[in-house]
Amino acid sequence: MDLVDLIIEKRFLGQEFLTWLWWKSEERGGGVELPGQGDILVVFEKHMLLEYGEGEANEKLICRGLQTELQEARTGLTMGKKLEQARVRLAQNDHEWNVTLTATLMEFRSVRLPKTGDTEQGGNNPEELEGMVLERIFLFEELVRLVNDLFRLFLTIRVSDQWHDELLKIRAWVKRTSAT
Repeated sequence: MDLVDLIIEKRFLGQEFLTWLWWKSEERGGGVELPGQGDILVVFEKHMLLEYGEGEANEKLICRGLQTELQEARTGLTMGKKLEQARVRLAQNDHEWNVTLTATLMEFRSVRLPKTGDTEQGGNNPEELEGMVLERIFLFEELVRLVNDLFRLFLTIRVSDQWHDELLKIRAWVKRTSAT
């Protein structure tokens, strides 16, 4: 099996992760508890891409709007469409990131890092510039760590006996939210 076939075969994990994360974020009003780290704010907003089918029969549904206006995406889930891409706001402590996550390759697109005092002031001093670059690298690494921790939490639940109960809750959420 080559790499492309493996990616296609395992893409469901990323789709399930995004759907689980969306449900988890709404379960407690945006707060997702990460063991040992406390609550992380996770908000799905503005843009989602859902897919259905394979090859030539592949359909895509793009949903845009504010969080409350993503009713079309919720309805798409009830029709068997899979969440392939979503714009997500993540916040931990004093930092807030915006990122578009894709399910198949777990890509980070259109990343907006937290604002910092140094990035707004700018400067011509080489040491200040180096500090700004290092801070931006650190903030990007924190985003990657945060998403990895959320994915690790999902995988821990996904391979455990908890998954059956979690899946029932997700299905109930999909039915409930698409009916409203």
